Amino acid sequence: MGSYCGSCLCGTVKFKVSGDFDSFYVCHCRYCQKGTGSTFAANLFSPAGSLLWLSGEDAVTCFTLPGTAHRKSFCRHCGSAMPGVEDSGEVLVPAGSLDTDIVIKPTANIYKASCAQWEADITAAPGFATLPES
Repeated sequence: MGSYCGSCLCGTVKFKVSGDFDSFYVCHCRYCQKGTGSTFAANLFSPAGSLLWLSGEDAVTCFTLPGTAHRKSFCRHCGSAMPGVEDSGEVLVPAGSLDTDIVIKPTANIYKASCAQWEADITAAPGFATLPES
């Protein structure tokens, strides 16, 4: 069984997930675009996993979009996406919140019909190891 640790950007929230991830979805729906401010969300799912807050649980806020099942947990101090437990009991973990490396590769790109028009141009843009100098 895997064990994964993560945290928010400001360091207030720290957590541990025990259990294996069975799927890794890259979601391009409009809700995920709005929730991340980017073209997709990258989320890991652990149906039999457990989530333990190591610190800052009281700083985690959950927003559910009215009339939908779309839910986003985040640190109220820095806005970082945080894990949550779905109504089904499955643990959802934003991949970028982990401090521990993962070996699972993305399972699928979902809601591709909603991709941002500029997403296809990302791989064609020049790449830099750090912020380029002006």
